[in-house]
Amino acid sequence: MDVTGTESGGGPTLLRILLGSQLRQLREARGVTREEAGYTIRASGSKISRMELGRVGFKQRDVADLLTLYGVINTEERDEVLAMVDQANAPAWWQRYGDVLPSWFQAYVGLEASAQLIRCYEVQFIPGLLQTDDYARAVIKLGHCRLPPEEVERRVSLRRERQKILNRSGPVRLWAVLDEAALRRPIGGRDVMRGQMEHLLAVVQTPTTTVQVIPFAAGGHSAAGGAFTILRFADPQMPDVVYTEQLTGALYLDRREDVDRYLEAMERLCVDAFPPARTADMLVRLLKDL
Repeated sequence: MDVTGTESGGGPTLLRILLGSQLRQLREARGVTREEAGYTIRASGSKISRMELGRVGFKQRDVADLLTLYGVINTEERDEVLAMVDQANAPAWWQRYGDVLPSWFQAYVGLEASAQLIRCYEVQFIPGLLQTDDYARAVIKLGHCRLPPEEVERRVSLRRERQKILNRSGPVRLWAVLDEAALRRPIGGRDVMRGQMEHLLAVVQTPTTTVQVIPFAAGGHSAAGGAFTILRFADPQMPDVVYTEQLTGALYLDRREDVDRYLEAMERLCVDAFPPARTADMLVRLLKDL
């Protein structure tokens, strides 16, 4: 048995997914149905499904009972799995923002914090990980015009906390492809856009962040369906995850055929876009126009 999630630096979201996946593999190898597993822990088959997808917390007793059902009796192997339970249930930093963080977005924040590589395509806005406070504030007000000022600031603070993954020890690698419209759309006014362009200009000089721009002249392209993000993780047991967002929810895709379609689209976007070496020059020109 190989449960290596604790070595990858992953947070509780990633650990829950890895633990759930491990339990699913053990169950299937033993030929146990979800309903049979659920009966063992005094729950339903749907509860087992949620556990295996990492969408709920784990109880030590439930996991111990499932390991027994699945024939895992070696003490060392059991202890290895059970050690993950407490770590997977540990509170994450973003839980203190539960008042402003939609439930469907919490999983993304956890995956983002655990990722090794994040590749994103944006059409309308600068990616959240690269936004200045002023720009983020303007974007938030666009989508939530009736929010009280204190809640707006809470959301800005959350976005700032998320950005720490770019500067931590062992930072995440970010590769962003932006439609030219995202750079030219005047969000928040001239001063806000000037500050945002200056920030991007500084960011593209760092070794862990790559920004490419698809010019208007490129015409139609492979991602006409809209913005998306692909997250990749250090742990080999964790598949790539594609994230797409709507107004009131989000879609998470990890089936190999789905991910491959998005990876193919991302590769074509990178070919259609200006090479990274030209991004700084474009940002300088945009700054002169402001």
